[in-house]
Amino acid sequence: MEKSLNMESFPATRFIKEIGRGKKGARSLSRDDACQLYTAMLDGRVSDLELGGIMLAMRIKGESVSEIAGFLDAAQASLDLLAAPPGSHAPVVIPSYNGSRQMANLTPLLALLLAREGVPVLIHGVIDDPGRVTTAQILQALGVHPVAGHAQAAAQFANQAPVFMPIEHLAPRMARLLALRRILGVRNSTHTLVKLIQPFAQAALRLTSYTHPEYQAMLTDYFSTVAPTAAGDVFLMRGTEGETVANARRAQQIEWFHAHECVTLVQKQEPSDELPDLPAAPDAANTAAWIRSVLNGASPVPSAIAEQVAHCVCVSKQIRQLERDDKAL
Repeated sequence: MEKSLNMESFPATRFIKEIGRGKKGARSLSRDDACQLYTAMLDGRVSDLELGGIMLAMRIKGESVSEIAGFLDAAQASLDLLAAPPGSHAPVVIPSYNGSRQMANLTPLLALLLAREGVPVLIHGVIDDPGRVTTAQILQALGVHPVAGHAQAAAQFANQAPVFMPIEHLAPRMARLLALRRILGVRNSTHTLVKLIQPFAQAALRLTSYTHPEYQAMLTDYFSTVAPTAAGDVFLMRGTEGETVANARRAQQIEWFHAHECVTLVQKQEPSDELPDLPAAPDAANTAAWIRSVLNGASPVPSAIAEQVAHCVCVSKQIRQLERDDKAL
């Protein structure tokens, strides 16, 4: 349930002065200031004029590690956290906010393969996005429908099925800021933050991605230095059209962050003339039919995705075992 909002207006002028001086002249906010500012944005206490200015200023400047840390502190505090299901594996969290335009979106295949291995899988994201094929659309074609709350999520976890929770239900305040893209015409910091949130009260494995090299550098710095280690582990990779599923045609590098240590799990694969069997067209119906054929054994699992699944299974089991060991002490 969403926490009550404090509607007292928040003076944002001093923050805009810091971040609004252009890419070269702007200064980064401290973690505490960033947390205060984003909390007020989530609470709806920043005026529309100031909110637009903040979003555009951050879009031009780019988020620093201290800012992303403070924003995430505020975002996490706004969540009504889910309870991780019992079992031998910690949950795997898959954000899905991009979908696909050209390639088939195989995020649902990744989720279903993990669930088949006994791993609780939470996918969160958007239901639809004009011009893109979303994970939610493909999952619905496969009979996996969105859930609206904790009870529905728990029931689906109990059936060993992946759970898709729209951002409107998982983090309604963030969803409001995310939706401002349709007004401003550009993405804002919330598009980065939703891919980083940890929706469980217990440790989990988060899959996250980047699309530009500067975000790789910033996120590597964040996860290696100040990210809360109690939240669990993270796999960071270049997105496949923005999605956190391995590219079936050419594996991307995957970095594993555990307790601020970084290990390269998968090396970037060179292009190959041999292309795997993939859906004939990237629409939801064709992609869902192809995924069914893979799950039934009629088509092979692309090797890059099989490798990603294996690493997720291994690390999620390790996270859960560490939790049990800590409780036993």
